Amino acid sequence: MSRLSLAITAALLSPFAASAESFVATDLDQVVVTGTRTEIALADSIVPAQVIDRAEIERSQALGLIQLLRGRAGIDVGNTGGRGKLSSLYLRGAESDHVLVLVDGIKINSATAGMPAIQDLPLSQIERIEIIRGPRSSLYGSEAIGGVIQIFTRGGSGDGFRPQLSIGGGSNNSRDISAGFDHRGERGWIGAHGGYSSTDGINACRGSGTLFTGCFTDEPDDDGYRNVSLSLRGGFRITDVLSLEGNFLDAAGENEFDGSWTNRSETLQQVMGTKLRYAPATGRLALTAALGRSKDQSDDYQGDLFMSAFHTRRDSASLQADIKLADAHVLSAGADYANDRVDSTTTYSVADRDNTGVFLAYDGSVGAHRFQASVRNDDNEQYGNHATGSLGWGMSLGKGLRVTASAGTGFKAPTFNDLYYPGSESPWLQPEESRSLNLGLSQVADGWNWSFNVYESRIDNLIVFTYAPPTWQGVGENIDEARIRGAEFTFDTSFAGFDLSTQLSHTDPRDRSGSFNDGNLLARRARNTGRIDIDRTFGPVSAGITVQGAGGRFDNAANTVRLGGYATTDLRLEYAFHKDWSLLARASNVFDRDYETVAWYYQPGREYQLSLRYRPR
Repeated sequence: MSRLSLAITAALLSPFAASAESFVATDLDQVVVTGTRTEIALADSIVPAQVIDRAEIERSQALGLIQLLRGRAGIDVGNTGGRGKLSSLYLRGAESDHVLVLVDGIKINSATAGMPAIQDLPLSQIERIEIIRGPRSSLYGSEAIGGVIQIFTRGGSGDGFRPQLSIGGGSNNSRDISAGFDHRGERGWIGAHGGYSSTDGINACRGSGTLFTGCFTDEPDDDGYRNVSLSLRGGFRITDVLSLEGNFLDAAGENEFDGSWTNRSETLQQVMGTKLRYAPATGRLALTAALGRSKDQSDDYQGDLFMSAFHTRRDSASLQADIKLADAHVLSAGADYANDRVDSTTTYSVADRDNTGVFLAYDGSVGAHRFQASVRNDDNEQYGNHATGSLGWGMSLGKGLRVTASAGTGFKAPTFNDLYYPGSESPWLQPEESRSLNLGLSQVADGWNWSFNVYESRIDNLIVFTYAPPTWQGVGENIDEARIRGAEFTFDTSFAGFDLSTQLSHTDPRDRSGSFNDGNLLARRARNTGRIDIDRTFGPVSAGITVQGAGGRFDNAANTVRLGGYATTDLRLEYAFHKDWSLLARASNVFDRDYETVAWYYQPGREYQLSLRYRPR
């Protein structure tokens, strides 16, 4: 972190010491559903959880989901060339395909690549994000080894009719526009939002075709990105006890990059679902039935020449019953079904598989103690039955203090790319399995709250790929074990007109395979990451600063290619010149720091953005 960044942070913090007596209450009334598959207060979650609501999204002025999430507790990001480029999200040091991402309850992880294309999800159409750190396979099945991120799209929030409009532009010829409305009536609600984003981008890769490095090509040009999106979400109370709702998200993009085989992709991320819920007024029983479909498509080109297509589709269905056994005791039982299918110009020897899961979960409290437990069995068409479980306990110590402990197991079925991609077929691969332990201490007080968590995860049969000439296509293998240890500290407060959020993370992800790389750090994950957000309102003017940084990392399993640490500073300003209209300005990476999170791939330098927003109060 630069000295100037620290100086700015210290300057913004200086009023805190003089105004400690001005503490005001911090809003801790948020509800989280992802950690238990039922609604509970965020403060009651035994597993570490975080909620980012619409107000925080707008205050951040982030231009994308990657920019919003980078540096938050437990999260590290690897990006290949700026906005819209392929991005890997590492949660608690686990692999990027060990993070399950849901959109309105529907899994969107690709059946081929394994990880979701989160860089293509439009931030302007997101209402709320829930982040669960730690394994949740006992509720969701495969992929949830490192944790779960659930994204809720906008639709019907508030009362009455609420339109919105935002227009902006900035560096690298970026252009952004979003518009939509939410409406909630006596028995129904609906939201419709659309967006367009584009940028000329930066030169993504400094590779060389002559030296056969990086992206294996010489293309010193700007690599642009475009995204057009539409989301619809609504529902209707058919009777006092029966409601029906639906959601639809479509994000179509065009992405330019540097590559020797392809250098342009036309992409599509699509999610649709419907849910029927029966909930009598007694509150003793609730039944929910849901259907969903997610699509991940990429058509790849070399210039204008079509080269290949990869289309994956996941159809899903679920049924869940929530039974209130007594006050403060809820039992949930359910079943999930999913079918993954690949339709590609590349022939996979297997391109279709089913998975059926059943689960049972309990959440309850007795006096100062709270208990959460869940167990699940997944019957995978290729790998048979796989059982996972979790157990959590929390105890209130008084004065807002609480101690928690949780343990859980997880698993991850190999993807179609892992098993059957031509040239690197590895059909012998077995599912990855994990076991994790978390210990936490937290406190909620008048005007501030903090948490401290330590954890350890051990992953058996971790899938890694080795690359060798002449094709440089990877061949997969299950290494014996990886061990990940870490700690996270968060602190939030609001007083004297300031909002302060501090998030610090340390992770130590080690190869424990007993092979040549035994003891090495797992690739592309920084051991230390952190983020500080400070915001202050002065009448119609709001100002903020984000300082985000990460330590060094290695880009390969052998730990021979090291990437240096970095810190960036972002500034933001908002002026409400009318009760419904605001002018926003943002400067990112203001000290123009050069850094890489993936070897050979540039990150944006200093950038500016100016926007106009209409949002009736």
